This record gives sequence, structure tokens and C-alpha cells, in this order.
Amino acid sequence: MVILYDRYNLPEDIFEIVFSTKQQEIVAKLLIKYMKENGNEIGKTEMSLFATQLHEGELISEIDEAPYKGKKVKISYNKRQFYDRILTPMKSMGMVDYDLYSKKYKISNKLNKDLMRIGLMWLQEIEKPVYKIKSKN
Repeated sequence: MVILYDRYNLPEDIFEIVFSTKQQEIVAKLLIKYMKENGNEIGKTEMSLFATQLHEGELISEIDEAPYKGKKVKISYNKRQFYDRILTPMKSMGMVDYDLYSKKYKISNKLNKDLMRIGLMWLQEIEKPVYKIKSKN
């Protein structure tokens, strides 16, 4: 996944940086909220139930978005798109980790570690010596 951002107009919310649509932001926030409510981790069954509730429009939650702030709203999102556009990118970026042994999804801090590593890579690039390009003329 590619994250493009404008450092002069950086949003306060990480989900606005990572996801391209408001609906994706809302669903990702709900997933993290659900995981936090369950000790920062959930099993495959709980993840499937969450995705099914979304798919069937049975998930009711308060969201902090402007027209719905403070109101309970039914949220609907396609199950396949949830896995493809929400969960898979969150796993690949290190926001959520999946443990094959325990079959649990966990909130992860790997995104933070990776971004720090990327910052260090940039600092190393800045410090590299300049190599002159020789022309055949």
C-alpha cells in the first residue's frame, strides 16, 4: 500500500492518512475499537463475525463523523471488500498482526517501527557521498 501525504496539511487522524475513503476510515476505526474492547486481540471467528455483521448491515455503532456524531448508526460494508481493502492493508502495514500459531489478530506497533526505520533510511541517503557521473564527451 502506498501512503501519500502532504506534510503541510497533515490530518490529526492516522486513518485519514492511511485510507482513501471516509467509509474505509470508519470501518477501520470500528475494527480497532472492537479489538480494543476485546483486549487488543480477537480470533478468526470474532473477525469473521465482525465482517459478517458489517456485510449484513447489522453492526450498530456511534461514530464521530460530522453528520452522525453522537448518534447510533447502522454500518454496512461488503465482507470481501473488508478483507481486501481494510484488513489486508492493515496487516501489511503493521497496524494489525496475525499470529498463525494462536490464530489471533492483534493490534500491532510495527507500523511505528517501520516508519522510524524509513526515516533512518532517509537520513542515511542524505549523508551518502556524491558520485560524479562521467560522460563520454
